Amino acid sequence: MTIKYAIVGTGTMGQEHIRNIEIIEEAEVVALSDTNNKSLNESLALFKKDIPSFNNHHDLINENLADAYIVATPNNTHFEVLKDIIKSNAHLLIEKPLCTTLQDCKEFANLTKNYPGIIWTAMEYRYMPPIQKMIKEIHNKTIGKLHMLSIREHRFPFLDKVDDWNRFAINTGGTLVEKCCHFFDLMRLIVQSEPLKVYASGSQDVNHLNEKYDGKTPDIIDNAYVIIDFKNGVRALLDLCMFAENSKHQEELCAVGAKGKIETGVPSHQSGISSSHIRIGFRKNNEVKQEKITVDKTILEAGHHHGSTFYEHKAFINAILNNLLPEVSLNDGLVAVAIGEAAELSIKENRVVLMSEFSL
Repeated sequence: MTIKYAIVGTGTMGQEHIRNIEIIEEAEVVALSDTNNKSLNESLALFKKDIPSFNNHHDLINENLADAYIVATPNNTHFEVLKDIIKSNAHLLIEKPLCTTLQDCKEFANLTKNYPGIIWTAMEYRYMPPIQKMIKEIHNKTIGKLHMLSIREHRFPFLDKVDDWNRFAINTGGTLVEKCCHFFDLMRLIVQSEPLKVYASGSQDVNHLNEKYDGKTPDIIDNAYVIIDFKNGVRALLDLCMFAENSKHQEELCAVGAKGKIETGVPSHQSGISSSHIRIGFRKNNEVKQEKITVDKTILEAGHHHGSTFYEHKAFINAILNNLLPEVSLNDGLVAVAIGEAAELSIKENRVVLMSEFSL
């Protein structure tokens, strides 16, 4: 069986999905929709054959062409688009963040309580090969009981997007929702517990300060530290800087347990590096183990996320074909947005934010 995809939103991430689906034998893209003709034409150029395209998602849905929809529209449109697409009862792969507010996430969850298709929140960092290997070692207790987890992302500023929608928090949910929800999701997956409280310190210090859109200056945070205490006693730290181009590793992760620690890094896409290493250091006898993790060049070139989009689709397709639960659920997407909102609130109000304030 070949899974037929339709993509709603054909910008940067929509095009990454196209390139990855094109190299998966059991899947194909059968239709596209976007209100922006430039993005739509760029995406159509990626195909070797003609496929239907639409300037609005309503016409696409009415054609009933797809088994699964990818929603990759601007963040602030997700909720309204999703309310229309669920009428199809098709499987859904929704780009992060699920919605820009926890309120919209909750309403979407209520609307889909008995939904027949799979609802999967796209969290690509779960599927990066070095991170998957790291997670396996942590869950196998290789370093003993986990106590501390840190994730550092030092990268380039937000990319230019259609109509500059990503320059304002009202459209994105804020940097710690839009950009960082997948890190908070990753923390929950690794720690295997729920967040208890959040403290964040951050601001907009460098990026976009000289830009104006309709007379308004962008208001998105470009650097932050976020500390999360989990119910099982593990504490996690996010170190984000978005004016740190040319780092060897765009992301670096470190987990420390009672017996030792695990470290890995994800090469930046600009570096062209196809491999990374998992390093495990043990306290006893100062033993060190290191393993090289390599991503196939074809898979690496299909996207900007170190092969993760390819592996994410393989897992999504497997769930569809075998009637499995989603590996990244609607609730996972909802909680990740809640943590991001808590971090944004912590910065605004300069206080520790309890997750109990969000009635999850």
